[in-house]
Amino acid sequence: MRGMEVVLVRHGETEWSRDARHTGRTDVPLTHEGRRQAERLRDALGDWSFTRVLASPLGRALDTCRLAGLGDRAELNDALLEWDYGDYEGETTAQIRERRPDWNLWRDGCPGGESAADVGARVDPIVSELKASDGDVAVFAHGHLLRVLAVRWVELPPEAGARFWLATATISVLGFERETAALRRWNAPVR
Repeated sequence: MRGMEVVLVRHGETEWSRDARHTGRTDVPLTHEGRRQAERLRDALGDWSFTRVLASPLGRALDTCRLAGLGDRAELNDALLEWDYGDYEGETTAQIRERRPDWNLWRDGCPGGESAADVGARVDPIVSELKASDGDVAVFAHGHLLRVLAVRWVELPPEAGARFWLATATISVLGFERETAALRRWNAPVR
């Protein structure tokens, strides 16, 4: 028996994600390709019978949820908003490093925005709620946020999310190995 699973779904492609721009609170829509990616998620998610569907209220995550066929069940949760990049919103890492050559998001956070610890504190209550779920839960959100959520699931510090790259429109699965929280699948593409 597989037990309860939490299925993490990163939203489909946006212009900013395609261009590697830090996309936090700016509500950038899905590209045409991002919409196609989201539609392909529908079949892949058919393996689960979700008792709950949680989604970030930002359009790119909510539209991905809708196109994947679960939008009518989505519970919007502000704690699932992407990392607040503050002064670095919309910039690439290369642009930021022109001013701060040694800058690292996971170590340094963002002026006027959040640190990894801030994001970890924001997702910890969600992790606790998810661990208490009776059935499978889908979570539609954003790349950096989902990376932090995953590492907090397995009781690693928020900064460990740096080591878990996550592409757009992918599925990752959290669950348990007996009573121990475990990562079951990571960054699985949908074809």
